[in-house]
This record gives sequence, structure tokens and C-alpha cells, in this order.
Amino acid sequence: MSNIDVDDQHDDIVYPSALPFALIHLGCAAAFWSGITSQAIVIGIAIYWLRMFAIGAGYHRYFSHRSYSTSRLFQFILAALAQSSAQKSVLWWAAKHRHHHLHSDTHRDVHSPRHKGFAYSHVGWIFARKHDATDLVKVADLASFPELRWLHKFEVLPAVALAACCFLVAGWSGLVVGFLWSTVLLYHATFCINSLAHVHGRKRYVTGDDSRNNWLLALVTMGEGWHNNHHAYQSSVRQGFRWWEIDMTFYILKALSYLGIVWDLKAPPEQVRRNEHRLGARAINRAAEQLAKHFNPERIALAITSAMHASELSSLRGALNEAKCHIGDALTAVHLNRMPTRNELLGQAQAMFTRTRSLDEIVDRAYHLLLESVGSHLTASLQLRS
Repeated sequence: MSNIDVDDQHDDIVYPSALPFALIHLGCAAAFWSGITSQAIVIGIAIYWLRMFAIGAGYHRYFSHRSYSTSRLFQFILAALAQSSAQKSVLWWAAKHRHHHLHSDTHRDVHSPRHKGFAYSHVGWIFARKHDATDLVKVADLASFPELRWLHKFEVLPAVALAACCFLVAGWSGLVVGFLWSTVLLYHATFCINSLAHVHGRKRYVTGDDSRNNWLLALVTMGEGWHNNHHAYQSSVRQGFRWWEIDMTFYILKALSYLGIVWDLKAPPEQVRRNEHRLGARAINRAAEQLAKHFNPERIALAITSAMHASELSSLRGALNEAKCHIGDALTAVHLNRMPTRNELLGQAQAMFTRTRSLDEIVDRAYHLLLESVGSHLTASLQLRS
């Protein structure tokens, strides 16, 4: 059995790495014993927002996307603060997120609700054995810093240090209410970007995936909820593209830029903000695949063969055999009553996607993919009949 087969076979098993995560959740109930003090609540609120900023500004916008520049010292501070959220190391986080953008909502995405379900995309994927390793090739730019490799090696140290500080300042209530409660809230607010922001919300841009803008998530994550905006232009330091899209992480980074702590803040081009840009090849291909699949090529092929006489089937078989690798081109020369027209694909595309200048390119690509897929099904069906 291959290594891939082994991974797939055991992918649904919860490994011991899930135990600390479960214990942190269970530990929140210790508040019945420790009590809930006002000091602990203040600490919890403060470190929730501080660490949420570090996750959004650090893990995401800086380490994953390099949307601005900063000093080596502030880079380390951001990484240490983000790791105090107990969401694994900066190298692991950035590598997984870069992989996500390369394969967003495809079968290769590590946390797509479309393919693995909501619960798996929200939290389950973290504990799958095949996702435990860090692909250092994807973060070679970050791995070149020894201090970041040190943080990667001792990934729980910042979280343990923060927990100890909470205990020293406010006792057991500080540890339970201040640290554990805020950590659990951080977990699920962050994880909702992977799960909920690919299920609920509005799509302003065609991105070839299921990313959505969700104003409520944007509020609790300091701007990360403007997820469709982010997928439309990933290197932008600002994710709330419109003036009314509150993005606290960007506002803080803008203020820090005035102090010289960060600089070279990247902004989306005006064409992108106005949704007047042409899409890249990857987004066009993914959107086209979604459109083509909507028409169910297998069912179309079955309807075509069922409606044909023996002589027509023989002619079709001959045309497809001659076409070999150009099945789609062969079908364009054959009149097939049950084959959707390009105008039908265009109408469906207008219903499925938001406004984009690349709609015709998506439809043309989808029509080609549909012809190829229908042709493949027809070839297989006709071979069985011969």
C-alpha cells in the first residue's frame, strides 16, 4: 500500500495532537472553581484583541502574503504574539495558508467546506496526520531567519509564557478566564474564516472559489471577514476595500506606518476595487470548471446517446475516434440536440457569478471543458456499446 493510501485511510482519525486542543476547551469550565474576576475579564478582552491583531497583521497579511514591510525586530514580535494564540508556529501557519490560496476550494485545498464539509474545514483538518508537517519550501523566505526557526521549534513557548503571565497577574481566574477563554474565542473566530467565510456572505468578485465577505466575521476578526475582497487581491494590506468595510487591522497598521514601524503598505489597484479588472488564468479556469460541472456532462452524454439512432451513433463513434485528443473540436462539428449552447452557458454564468469583465472568457473556457467532458463520456459509452 502506498503512503498516499495510508494517509487517506487514516485521515479521519483524531490523533493525540487534538488532546491539548480539547483540554483547553474543557479547562474553560474551571471558571466555576476559579471564579470570574473583573481583572481576568479585562485581561481576556485585552489579549484577545492583541492576539487577533497579531494573527491578522502577522500570520496572515505579513508572513503569508508579505503585504507590507517591517523591521526584523517587529517581525519577531508579531510572530511571538501570534504564536501565543496556540495556533501552531508561524512557519506552519504561513505554509498552510499559502497552499490554501494556490488550491482554494479545489480537492487539494487543506480546508475547503465544499469538499470535506464544514466541521472538517473549521477544525478537523488541523489534526489530520498529513497536515502536521510544515512545507518549508513554501516558506523559504521566512525559514531563512533563525529566530523564526527557533519559534517554529518551540511553538508552544509563547502561549505557555502568556498563560504564566496571566496567572501571575490575576491568579487562577486570570489563567482560566483571561487566557483560556480568550484563546478558545480566538480559535473559533480565526477558524471561521476557513469555514464560515467560504459558506455564508456575499461575493463581490469572481475568484474561482467560494470566498465570501461576511461583515460579522470582519468585526470579530479585525477585518479578516472581508474574505472575498482578500481572495480578489491577496497582497493588499487592506481587506476592507470600501470605506464602510471596517478593517481595524489595517487602521492600526496605517497608524504604525506613520511611526515608521511598518512601511510599503500594498493597496489594491483602483481597477480591482471597482471590479473592472480582468481575471487571472487561474480564477478563469476555476470559475469555468464550476460552470461546466453545473451542466452535468455525464447526464448530457447519456441523453445524447439515448436520443440517437444506430446509424447516428455509428457516425458519432467514427467522428470521435478520428478526433482522438481533440474530442471537443469534433463535437463542435456535429449537431447534437441535447448539447447546451454557448448562450445557455452564458445565461447560467450570469446567474452564478457577479459582474466581471472576464465573463466571456469564463464561458468560452467552460464551453470547451464541457465539450471535452461530454466527449469523454460519449467515447466511453460508445466503446461499451461496440
